[in-house]
Amino acid sequence: MTSWLLGTSILLIHLLGVVSAIMALMSSRTSQGAVAWIISLLTFPYAAVPAYWFFGRPRFYGYVSARGQRDNVLRRVLVRYRANVEPHVAPSGNADVQAVEQLAMMPLTLGNHAKLLIDGPETFESLFEGIARAEDYVLLQFFIVRDDALGQQLKDHLQRAAQRGVRVYFLYDEVGSRKLPDSYLNDLTNDGVAVSAFRSSRGLKHRFQLNFRNHRKVTVVDGKEGWIGGFNVGVEYLGEDARHGPWRDTHLKLEGPSVLGLQEAFWEDWHWATDEVISLNWMAKASSSKNHHVVIVPSGPADRQDTASLLVQQVIHSAKHRLWVTSPYFVPDQGVQDALRLAAMRGVDVRVMIPERPDHLLVFLSAFSFLPDMLRAGVKIYRYLPGFLHQKVILVDNGTATVGTVNLDNRSFRLNFEITAFIPSRDFAASVQVMLENDFAQCRRLNIDEINQRPMWKKVISRAAYLLAPVQ
Repeated sequence: MTSWLLGTSILLIHLLGVVSAIMALMSSRTSQGAVAWIISLLTFPYAAVPAYWFFGRPRFYGYVSARGQRDNVLRRVLVRYRANVEPHVAPSGNADVQAVEQLAMMPLTLGNHAKLLIDGPETFESLFEGIARAEDYVLLQFFIVRDDALGQQLKDHLQRAAQRGVRVYFLYDEVGSRKLPDSYLNDLTNDGVAVSAFRSSRGLKHRFQLNFRNHRKVTVVDGKEGWIGGFNVGVEYLGEDARHGPWRDTHLKLEGPSVLGLQEAFWEDWHWATDEVISLNWMAKASSSKNHHVVIVPSGPADRQDTASLLVQQVIHSAKHRLWVTSPYFVPDQGVQDALRLAAMRGVDVRVMIPERPDHLLVFLSAFSFLPDMLRAGVKIYRYLPGFLHQKVILVDNGTATVGTVNLDNRSFRLNFEITAFIPSRDFAASVQVMLENDFAQCRRLNIDEINQRPMWKKVISRAAYLLAPVQ
């Protein structure tokens, strides 16, 4: 009897391996991912089957999009909000911008003020001052929130806002903020702050969706001011962690109609997490100080297309003279790799800035398997020396820049909810150029000999790490 049960169990596991391999073949977003899963599922199903069901889901099923997937209360509110934005929609005569608008499912708006916030002190000073100005509500979302000195400052500002009658909504990713203690959340709740995890695996139907993350960092005050960029909440983001050293990051403050795009993304995420439809200010108001054009581009695994990857490819293809990219995690898919190489081949000054110090070893090692091809094509790779580089910024020619949360890797392209500000405005691009010139001055340029002369065992490990990139 025991041997019969054992034999039946082994047979069922192998059958599940075959079924799962077929599912991977039909649904994986990349050929590399499909191959990696199929080989694992067929050769060692005992470990691969549970791994696939927890980590191999290609889409975030069940996420309710307010951008028109079905006719519900979110959709009706969204139609009214979009009507309010119409007077602030910029004429769309540029094919490159039109492509971004299609990806974003949001319009290019004018009358915005986009202000760069460079590094932690400037960013959190601006953010905390904005929360202190709130009169109606604060929407705040981070991937990582820590219960340290900076986390306590954030909690104090949110509590004070709630105590003076401001509605405060605090959303965090349960994986990124897994070390955040219940006492921190209870303190906020007790003072009237509405608190929720993003809950990617909420509900019985979605219990296997454990590999998705909400990596967005968004703050909105009264529908008038918004913040977006690379910073999470922890003292390491202020450069106060010995392991990482000085922390180089970039955030962005927005005023004007584009803030409603940030608000819409938070609003959808909050609805997914809580089933609540919160009442917000959807009246667009132009900034009185600047006239930057902005498109907010939310992206994630609920999209029908690989929005983040396509956005990056579109930006690369639009470059004619300059393309400067910064990313802490640089393992782009084949489409982005090809686009970077082609841009360099047609004479564009393509520079990619990555950290000198690794943060995630597997991602760091993966890059060495394809960097030689990049370098041979003319792509210039720079390693940032002073500390850890975490900013996600792209500069195109003299007129366009992006700032957001998207890393150039498979996780950001296909597994994370992300958000990017696309800003085709010359004076904003000029400020980004100055910032990046200062960063490049603190880098060393990587050469192909340095990679080719690595020991064979390191080359083998790098290649193996790269093969795992699609399932990271």
